[in-house]
Amino acid sequence: MAGALTHTSPGATSAPWSVIAPILGVVFVAFIVIGLAIPVLPLHVHEGLGLGTFAVGLVSGSQFVASLVSRPWAGGYADRHGVKRAVVVGLGAAAGAGLSYLLSLQLTVTPILSAVFLLAGRAVLGGAESCIITGALSWALALVDSRHTGKVIAWVGTAMFAAFAVGAPAGATIYEHLGFVALAVATIAAPLLTLLVVLPLKPAAASSGARASPRQVFGAIWVPGVGLALASTGFGAVIAFTSLLFAARGWTPTWTAFTSYAVAFIAARVAFGHFADRFGGARVALGCLLIEAAGQALVWMASNQAVALFGIALTGFGFSLVYPGFGVEAARRVPVQSRGLAMGAYAAFLDLAIGVGSPLLGWIAGLAGLASVFLFSALSILCAVFFAARLLPRHQAR
Repeated sequence: MAGALTHTSPGATSAPWSVIAPILGVVFVAFIVIGLAIPVLPLHVHEGLGLGTFAVGLVSGSQFVASLVSRPWAGGYADRHGVKRAVVVGLGAAAGAGLSYLLSLQLTVTPILSAVFLLAGRAVLGGAESCIITGALSWALALVDSRHTGKVIAWVGTAMFAAFAVGAPAGATIYEHLGFVALAVATIAAPLLTLLVVLPLKPAAASSGARASPRQVFGAIWVPGVGLALASTGFGAVIAFTSLLFAARGWTPTWTAFTSYAVAFIAARVAFGHFADRFGGARVALGCLLIEAAGQALVWMASNQAVALFGIALTGFGFSLVYPGFGVEAARRVPVQSRGLAMGAYAAFLDLAIGVGSPLLGWIAGLAGLASVFLFSALSILCAVFFAARLLPRHQAR
């Protein structure tokens, strides 16, 4: 299936920015919901409910387990019923996650039961995120020609992480002054307001022709997918354990870790988002994996907040271009008619890494301390180098 995206998609244009700007806006607002909870949930579970680091990893990772399960379904749904409908379904489900958060607050006297409702809310949000990002990415790719595949993947991811950069300090501020209940209300309101933006937008034209089977799609994209999964442990370590590490060492405010990550991530996408299209996804992924691994190693060794923040920024900078680098390699291996399924399956590898890896990292933190999480993550990222090298053209690999 290699080379399947060398032709322009139906109705696509060569001027991508103005065409996909409304979709980027939708992604930004929708992912504010996830950004709000990133610095708050570990503290709420660990300090508010009094549960251990394994529970922190479980609650943080449950969203990504749900995304893992739902990604292929969301991609197939977008291919069959339209990308706009997938985004609408996702926004409705995200509001439902906020309701589950509210229910969990009624059960704080029984911390385990409260955590169960948090898990349920995170699971619903995982399915919602899967529909939103898979639908939005497929929608954006359908509106531009294949020369801009890497750029579009980078821009959609930039909108997502810009939401994290804004959402993390906003969530920490809301939690500090108004409590978790206000965050739950915001989780309900933001997706419903975003629906007002989505509903007037024109749907993308459906692609005609035969679609690849799920087995064929998986066979085509598993190498870049596994590379992404290994690289994603750095992202998982940052979102689940930096707030605990900073709190344990008295480094305040804790949200600076997430903002440092997101700002570096966005800066890399803005400055170098076209590199995967220009130089090849595998080459870009290979170089940036080394940057990401170095960042995690710095966090592991950090003796002060400044060094830790620099390591987190390096992690964000490196992972920023790893995702579109491997993503270009995945997208070019499938026919355009199965692009939603392919992008959903590709992103599922990230969900697999964080959904399984976050509880594993929590277990490691309990055994060897919080800093050890970042050493393990650095080693995992280095293993992804093998898969990036495998995707290089043969003369470059030699």
